[in-house]
Amino acid sequence: MITRKFFIILITTLYNLKKKDKVKYVIEQLEKLYPKTTIPLYHKDPYTLLIAVLLSAQSTDVGVNKITPKLFKKADNPYDMVKLSVSEIREIIKPVGLSPMKAKGIYGLSKILINKHKGEVPCDLTSLESLPAVGHKTASVVISQAFGKPMFPVDTHIHRLMYRWGLSSGKNVVKTESDAKRLFPKRLWNKLHLQIIYYGRERSPARGWRVSNDPISLKIGRRSVINKLINS
Repeated sequence: MITRKFFIILITTLYNLKKKDKVKYVIEQLEKLYPKTTIPLYHKDPYTLLIAVLLSAQSTDVGVNKITPKLFKKADNPYDMVKLSVSEIREIIKPVGLSPMKAKGIYGLSKILINKHKGEVPCDLTSLESLPAVGHKTASVVISQAFGKPMFPVDTHIHRLMYRWGLSSGKNVVKTESDAKRLFPKRLWNKLHLQIIYYGRERSPARGWRVSNDPISLKIGRRSVINKLINS
């Protein structure tokens, strides 16, 4: 059990930690906990990863992984996807939510890939972000995880933890991404993206957060967050 006295001692040590020390600690701890990272979404290639990431918006990876095998059995490339109607796509993906928008997006981007990119997924942000239903985060995930280019996609877990750890102001995801790229070595961006997501889900969630199970926040957590825990 974490006592009030322990928190007071902890707060004293937090005041003396510099941001570069926090960054070093985060990297070390995440590497110990998650030395190997795998993409949590079921996929086979850049196209299926693009579709899976698109479907994961406001949905869980577990939920997405339940329906993508069914979808990809019917169509795992843009040429087969456009043979389905929007309503057929929607019927398959309905369990993940926002299915009308996502179905139109999947059909629309598949047509564009065929017409403008010879059926291939482009590996640049501008081209990806121009596709229907593809935002900056989705495009960044595909570029980093499908093509191996250094990117730092920011989802809700990364946005929350960067603030909780005192590494970003939490103002918005644009600011969080900028801070993450500035603070962490570029060679680690792609792996850290996944490591922080895993950590956030398992040890530092938004709800039901048990700080005793969150060693990184205990060590480097934002002063205001820790104070709130002490006084709660």
